[in-house]
Amino acid sequence: MIWLAWRQHRKQLLFTLIAFAALAALMIPIGLSMRHTFADLGLSDCVRQAANTDTAPEAMRTCDGAFRQFTNRYGSLNLVAVLLLVLPMLVGLFWGAPLVAREVEHGTHRFAWTQGVGRTHWALVKFGLVGAVTVALAISYGLGMSWWASPLTQAAHEGRMGVMVFDLVGVVPVGYTLFAVALGIFAGTVWRRMLPAMAVTLVGFVGVRAALAVLARPHYQPALTLTSPVEGAQPIMSRGDWVLASGVRNADGAMVAEDAQIGCPPGGGPTGEACGAELGLGPGAYNWQLYQPGSRFWLFQGIETGIFVALALLLVYFAIRRIRRIA
Repeated sequence: MIWLAWRQHRKQLLFTLIAFAALAALMIPIGLSMRHTFADLGLSDCVRQAANTDTAPEAMRTCDGAFRQFTNRYGSLNLVAVLLLVLPMLVGLFWGAPLVAREVEHGTHRFAWTQGVGRTHWALVKFGLVGAVTVALAISYGLGMSWWASPLTQAAHEGRMGVMVFDLVGVVPVGYTLFAVALGIFAGTVWRRMLPAMAVTLVGFVGVRAALAVLARPHYQPALTLTSPVEGAQPIMSRGDWVLASGVRNADGAMVAEDAQIGCPPGGGPTGEACGAELGLGPGAYNWQLYQPGSRFWLFQGIETGIFVALALLLVYFAIRRIRRIA
């Protein structure tokens, strides 16, 4: 049975490996160029300085200029990152959805399930082989993207916790890819036609990913708050922290200006008026930020990967149950 599954999917695997090799040939030169520029601008030292709370403000202003220069040069690569986000979904579409749907649509399941191999045995071997290939591809993809995106993440203020970057690097691509494949398999057992199964996989994958990223991820751990008076020196948020919300509040906690920060020198505004008087700020007003620390990156990666792996296992379980009912 393993030999038969290999014979059925070897061309599919070959085309997938060719596609990954072509992607690597495109991305590796870009990654090397980014790392070369990152080193030339001295941003490695700037990253270390940003983590040091005793760094002089003058040094940080110099580093901010270097970070902006790097971002201006390579910021357009964020569009490439958006395209790379769909790779796990493509694996689900072309590996998961046809696995059962194509067999049933072509009628070959009647032959496969009547040659001394039970349905459960067939499903376990097929799903196991595809799952092993999926994990290997996803690990390679995650490691490669972590290497490629490292300069971009260090230059970005939100670092690896940024919405797009978080989805590209680390271990979450493994969870996403397994979920996409499992969703495709399950969809094929329900609709039993390749195109409907692929459509359901596409819509379901995007919907679940978006829901978790927007509704669940910010709450994996209680967010922290940072406050500072509107007069005097402003706090420096550590690079790599994920700012969920910010604004200016009055002393009673009422929000006066969302997505804004105010800084005035001691003694009031430049003409002597009370700091923030034009906004209606009273005494005791302060800047407020709600954020997830960058140090929680691996914890959040583990939580999200666990969620998608659990969903994948659940979908595979229901797919096997449905296979037993297919005529």
